[in-house]
Amino acid sequence: MRLFRNLQILLLIAPGLLVACGPSEAADGAGTARQDAEEVVGSDGPYLLVVNKSSKTLSVVDPETGTEVKVIETGFAPHEVAVSHDGRFAYVTDYGTGGQPGNTVTVVDLEAMAVSGTISLAPHTRPHGVAVASDGTIWVTTEGSAHVLQVHPETGEILQAVETGQEVTHMVAIAEEAGRVVTANIGSGTATIVDPATQSVVAHVETGAGAEGLTVHPDGTRAYVTNRAAGTLVELDLATGAVSRSMDVGDFPIRVKVRPGGAELLVSNANGNEVVAVDPDEWTILRRLTVGAAPIGILVTPDNRTAYVANTQDDKITVIDLVNWEVSGEIFPGDEPDGMAWVG
Repeated sequence: MRLFRNLQILLLIAPGLLVACGPSEAADGAGTARQDAEEVVGSDGPYLLVVNKSSKTLSVVDPETGTEVKVIETGFAPHEVAVSHDGRFAYVTDYGTGGQPGNTVTVVDLEAMAVSGTISLAPHTRPHGVAVASDGTIWVTTEGSAHVLQVHPETGEILQAVETGQEVTHMVAIAEEAGRVVTANIGSGTATIVDPATQSVVAHVETGAGAEGLTVHPDGTRAYVTNRAAGTLVELDLATGAVSRSMDVGDFPIRVKVRPGGAELLVSNANGNEVVAVDPDEWTILRRLTVGAAPIGILVTPDNRTAYVANTQDDKITVIDLVNWEVSGEIFPGDEPDGMAWVG
């Protein structure tokens, strides 16, 4: 199956400079971010943004009709996308394919529906996770150099580069209240907690084999990590830097997303072809729902009524009615859809 093809195949993307302005709120300094930076309010839309790894494109989808209104070419093997708080710009991590890694972030102007610039992360390579901070800067994990970077989107300047020292530093989430940046590190089976104010690692926490999925609860005190090889979901206390709870959640849990309000977590089990709803307070599994083949990315709309799940093996997005807990539709973007974001 294609699920991990892009972890093995990389192609060099030529370094570039940012050639167009990003959001005006960006400022130098550490800056912390709300956890789900991909859920933002823009001037137009609503639109669902989907990165297609094998197509090297970003699909802009009308969620009402499920049709693509625009397909925008990115760098090779885009994996994740985040959107500026004003909804104007999307930031796509260009992971790379073939024998050489990518090292860029593609900037998309969502008003023009076109690429407006490219940010070079050199010498850091294999950018993957991305989140937008409250000051407008972006945080990006780079698997090739085992770092998490804070980047100014207007100038392309790397404001800080914190080395995790862990294998396959993959996803990133930011807890504003706790003043922490968190990464999930697949190869090491850990979560790294970073203090952006001091530009230093606070702790490496063993979460389980294949730590990959990552989300932060809205209360800012806890993070959740899915460990794909261990088949577990764990709760991480951000104050103590310790795992407080763990549960078996399914076959190859690869992403976790907290719903608005924090009452439920959604976990995608890539080998189980299902999404699981978990109560984070009672720490129980509430229900399961079969989706497409190899589900990875999850997005929940700001109104908390709909979830989108990217099924990488059969090239489709499953639409879930969260009120009735049922599949309500399917969307067919490009090849190997993965990371998603919401605008509008």
